[in-house]
Amino acid sequence: MPVPVPDTGILEVLDQVPDPRARRGVRHRLAAILAVALSAVCAGARSFTAIAEWVHDAPAEALGRLGIEGRPPSESTIRRTLARLDAAVLDQVIGAWAWLRTRVINGRRVIAVDGKTLRGAKDTAGHLTHLLAALDQGSGVVLGQVEVGTKTNEIPPITDLLDPLDLTDVVVTADALHCQRATADYIVGRGGHYVFTVKNNQPLLKDRLKVLPWNKIPASTSTLGRGHGRRERRTIKATEVAAGLGFPHATQVLQVRRTVTRKNGRKTVEVVYLITSMPMTGAAPSQVADWIRGHWGIENRLHWVRDVTFDEDRSTRVGSRFPGE
Repeated sequence: MPVPVPDTGILEVLDQVPDPRARRGVRHRLAAILAVALSAVCAGARSFTAIAEWVHDAPAEALGRLGIEGRPPSESTIRRTLARLDAAVLDQVIGAWAWLRTRVINGRRVIAVDGKTLRGAKDTAGHLTHLLAALDQGSGVVLGQVEVGTKTNEIPPITDLLDPLDLTDVVVTADALHCQRATADYIVGRGGHYVFTVKNNQPLLKDRLKVLPWNKIPASTSTLGRGHGRRERRTIKATEVAAGLGFPHATQVLQVRRTVTRKNGRKTVEVVYLITSMPMTGAAPSQVADWIRGHWGIENRLHWVRDVTFDEDRSTRVGSRFPGE
């Protein structure tokens, strides 16, 4: 599949999606139908009928810029075309175009991997749809997503998700679920770096991190913040490790201690451990901590954009009907 150049327009990008229709009787190019559907959904359309109404009401000039010449496509044309579409290919094409709009953070691209179950979307067997997505932390752009099968989990599909992306010198952040040796080998083997949160799914690794001599390691940074009637101190300690953790490519370990003091004087302490293939010479501990904080923030942005902007929780997969129709 060709890689879009930076000045490629959306119609030229959508032209790379194979047309599933028979040639006979085709009036509108596939890219134009996809473009108007995309525009309508961004404008708030939540059904095929609403998409068709948006197209009918749109000015001729706007439709012309989206590739529509003459009479606009009907609701049935839009519905049948989208139902036949290869959603995986469309995701790849849009992801490649979105990659050109990513931003670097302190000289590096940082990609967050996160999963989400669509509460209102089910397959023909009645199983909820679960998606694994890759997002650019700098821009919040979704670079790709894959559906996680009902008989598997998020761990195996992460390679399918990242395969189309150039991971050279890219930092991939992921939650504790993806703190896996095979995933670490894959990311580093592709020329990238990982930052993983370590929790109870890796009990031996977590125990090794907990018993490191943190009381002898000076704090790299300590920040104090106030808000919502509470005071929060975040202290970051880091140490380099050469061997002995039993986790591939790990070179730096971080301890993030978050102490929250409320108005009534009650304190709560949360300690999180991070592990990364990035040495201190490549990134300071505070920068690594910022990447994982950015990951937690991007999780919320992903869910908000999908749920509120695109109403994805109620959407079924491509090939099914919109809710309410």
